[in-house]
Amino acid sequence: MNEQLHVHSAECRYSCGIHRGEHPYTCEVCNKAFSCKSNLIIHQRKHSGERPYVCEVCNKTFSNKSSLRTHQRIHSGDSRYTCDVCNKAFYDRSTLTRHQRIHSGERPYLCEVCSKTFSEIGHLIRHNRVHTGVRPHTCDECNKAFSEKSTLIAHQRIHSGEHPYSCEVCNNAFSRKSNLITHLRVHSGERPYKCEVCFKSFSQRTHLVTHKRIHSGDRPYACIVCKNSFIDKGSLMNHQRMHSSERPYSCEVCNNAFRRKNNLITHLRVHSGERPYI
Repeated sequence: MNEQLHVHSAECRYSCGIHRGEHPYTCEVCNKAFSCKSNLIIHQRKHSGERPYVCEVCNKTFSNKSSLRTHQRIHSGDSRYTCDVCNKAFYDRSTLTRHQRIHSGERPYLCEVCSKTFSEIGHLIRHNRVHTGVRPHTCDECNKAFSEKSTLIAHQRIHSGEHPYSCEVCNNAFSRKSNLITHLRVHSGERPYKCEVCFKSFSQRTHLVTHKRIHSGDRPYACIVCKNSFIDKGSLMNHQRMHSSERPYSCEVCNNAFRRKNNLITHLRVHSGERPYI
């Protein structure tokens, strides 16, 4: 019996072409090649969307059996892979390996275009779309296309009006988890992004990026009418209203209209009697 299993295992390895380095099985959709037919079948489910393996506990579906087995450990509490640095436990070895790169700083996946490196191959694949312009995820409502599925899902909430992420302090709700995290800093006062030149700190990375242009002199947003340039897109849009006469901010009391929101806020104090600078 053991001899038969050994022969079968050898035949399987031969048929897969593993030891010969062959990849005879090719996907007709994306031309990716595989050494085993079974791997091709699993891969093709990415294109077809087929997910035949169902979790009996929560009904979540998977394209391959190993992913289902890993998922089932969430329900069983089986976290068998532990980080020897911080003792955090994981349900599968690959997730542990990715986590350990946080401690080691290893970024083994290199972009061949711009030499940027990544700790996960999935991050590299998504990054490559910056260079290729590929946007494989399309909204079926407005046909807008996105490079990442998570961005599409967040976008679709514009159409559905869904805001699943709620602040426990003030009950404000958001369509993206990242927006909630940023909002929470209003309550906590956290400002984790610090300028290395003047040490000013910010609650959002984008605000730090914009601020750094004050030091570098970089003004990447240029007016096509008068060639004035600005450090951020919002400043450019405000400026362009001087040329277009657009006044999108209207007073609900007297219908006066303004180019800038802060001008409207100042005007509203005429009606409210508010005098905050006394």
